[in-house]
Amino acid sequence: MLKKGIKTSRWNILDYLTTEKEIAGYLEAALEEGDAAYFLDAVGTVAKARSINEMAKKMNVSRESLYKSFAKNKKPQFATVFKAIDALGLRLAVVPKDNSTHA
Repeated sequence: MLKKGIKTSRWNILDYLTTEKEIAGYLEAALEEGDAAYFLDAVGTVAKARSINEMAKKMNVSRESLYKSFAKNKKPQFATVFKAIDALGLRLAVVPKDNSTHA
């Protein structure tokens, strides 16, 4: 039975991407999913959390261009993704998988 008087609000990931550590963790988790489209969506979400206008300025692109690059079902060039990661003050790293059999 539902209790009356309980207020709820819609959960929004943007409310939880306020620090570089939170953003890095979010993007790292998205990468671990192994789904390129999911990761690109996560980068676009982070760009929104950090202000599209500021991101566009740092990337030297227009606001509209940045929105279009990370729109659903779009596949931005790797250079664009790399610029976005850099504009966020982050860097990509390649590390061995924990269960790797490679020496």
